Amino acid sequence: MTERDPFDFDQETVAVDAGDDVERPDGEDDPALMGPVLEALKTVRDPEIPMDLVELGLIYELIVKRGGTVFVEMTLTTPACPVAASMPGEVETAIRGVSGVNDVRVKLVWTPPWTPEKMSEEARLELGML
Repeated sequence: MTERDPFDFDQETVAVDAGDDVERPDGEDDPALMGPVLEALKTVRDPEIPMDLVELGLIYELIVKRGGTVFVEMTLTTPACPVAASMPGEVETAIRGVSGVNDVRVKLVWTPPWTPEKMSEEARLELGML
C-alpha cells in the first residue's frame, strides 16, 4: 500500500461527497496563513486515540485562501464516533482562533472511509503499530 503523507492536502487526491452544501472557496491561496492554520488543527485531539487529527490522517483536505477563508474536509475514525456531532465544531473553533482567519468551512465526509493506514508514520509508531 502506498504511504499517504498526512500533510499533503493535494486537491486531486481528495474524494468528494456529492450533495454536501459546504463549498470550497475560490481565490488565491494564502501560504503564509497555511502554517498557523495547520498548527491550530494539530491542537484538536481525538478523545479516544491520544493523537491530533492531522497525525491520525483525519484531515483529508485543507485550503487556506487570501482574505482568511479556510476550508477543511475531514472524517472521523467511524460514523459511530461519539464526537461526530461536536468534532467539526471543535475544528472550526480552533481555526477561528488563528489571527487573519475570517471564514471557516468544515465538511465532514465518510468517503473514503478512514483506516489506520491514513495515520502518519509517527502516529503509528507512537501507538505501537509499526
